[in-house]
Amino acid sequence: MKVKHVLSIQDLSAAEIEKVLDLSEQLKKEQKAGKSHEVLHGKTLGMIFAKPSTRTRVSFETGMMQLGGHALYLGMNDLQLGRGETIGDTARTLSRYVDIIMARLFAHKDIVDMAKHSSVPVINGLTDLHHPCQTLADIMTIRERLGKLKGVNVAWVGDGNNVCNSMMLGCSLVGANFRAACPKGYEPPADVVAQALENSKKSGSKIEIFHEPEKAVNGADVIYTDVWVSMGQEKEAEQRMKTFGPYQVNAKLVKMAGSKVMVLHCLPAHRGLEITDEVIDGPHSAVWDQAENRMHAQNGLMVYLLGKEKQL
Repeated sequence: MKVKHVLSIQDLSAAEIEKVLDLSEQLKKEQKAGKSHEVLHGKTLGMIFAKPSTRTRVSFETGMMQLGGHALYLGMNDLQLGRGETIGDTARTLSRYVDIIMARLFAHKDIVDMAKHSSVPVINGLTDLHHPCQTLADIMTIRERLGKLKGVNVAWVGDGNNVCNSMMLGCSLVGANFRAACPKGYEPPADVVAQALENSKKSGSKIEIFHEPEKAVNGADVIYTDVWVSMGQEKEAEQRMKTFGPYQVNAKLVKMAGSKVMVLHCLPAHRGLEITDEVIDGPHSAVWDQAENRMHAQNGLMVYLLGKEKQL
């Protein structure tokens, strides 16, 4: 039986995304009601971190515990990668010990290589190109709040980064419309846009790229933003601050979208830069539900990848 990996949201079909969301919402509801599931009892998740994270580590570790399994944290100092062992050999070895792997790496090619040599499912916990776990949490939050995904208008404001890439692909798969407003030179990669446009032919979604935030948020149901300077881009910080200044999600921009718009941010947030306190702490913000849903969405994904959904 072929092992299922999720290195990009593109690795899941629209039907599979819906299945994972259904599982995630069921697990969340039952967890809130105090009902615990030991559905992953005896299973071990290996978590590889080449870069740190609050939400990714805590959500996966806590989620695995809730499901009756065990999560093992593996930083770069805990592995032999730093001493020259190949990613392929690391994947082959870990596959003999753990049941599923989550890796948070810098280069996307590294997680592709890991999956190539792994005999257990590999989940991308973030790379420079994709962040599928974040997108699952995002669309889960939208579906919870709005009751649907088809036809929802999502506006991205800021850098065309990995979160933007994954959200655009996710929207194009489930039939949500996606508009990105990015400065010139900071748009999402052309091949990712092309894939989203190809997906949209089947789902009916509309994919658009703008340079003006005002155009993107006009009629939006959701406004989404992220940091202007991601890990590894510190040398570009000064230039990025100047370039992205007009792309701040503030009360004025939110007002352009309408009174019912929902605001998302994948966190951590640099308050006063890409988003203001007034917005992230205001009535339009769904940021904290979104953060919580990282855990629930990942729980649903792990249950699905390990083929345990029928045991719920």
